[in-house]
Amino acid sequence: MKLGRLNHIGVATPSIADSIAHYRDTMGARHIHEPFDLPEQGVKVCFVDTPTDSGMNGTQIELIEPLGPNSAINNFLEKNPLGGQHHVCFEVPDIEDARAEFEGMGKRILGPTRIGAHGTPIFFVHPKDMQGMLTEIMETPKEDAHWSN
Repeated sequence: MKLGRLNHIGVATPSIADSIAHYRDTMGARHIHEPFDLPEQGVKVCFVDTPTDSGMNGTQIELIEPLGPNSAINNFLEKNPLGGQHHVCFEVPDIEDARAEFEGMGKRILGPTRIGAHGTPIFFVHPKDMQGMLTEIMETPKEDAHWSN
């Protein structure tokens, strides 16, 4: 498995509105995307872009708020009521090859491959197999399909 680009860091939050204000007012974020619902995953999502010296998009912060009582994010927020880092996401060129490699190494995959917030296929690897960190593996978005919400 070759480590790909760090695409985003997922941050669970009890309030996307409060988190947007924090990243805008405290951290000086200038490009914050509009929040949107992902009902199939039970979450509301908002991306915050981080700048780079080259002007290219840097790693994003993915703010994640539960949509309802059945959201998997609720379990995280019960243990961490203020929110916090939920996962990291790395890009791979081919999601099925990556899944097969992780499974071949004996890593536990959490659920089926599905479409993530960037509109590309993703899967999650169990934290106990990734040195305690929930890890999202995401197929690299195509140039014309880069996240635009």
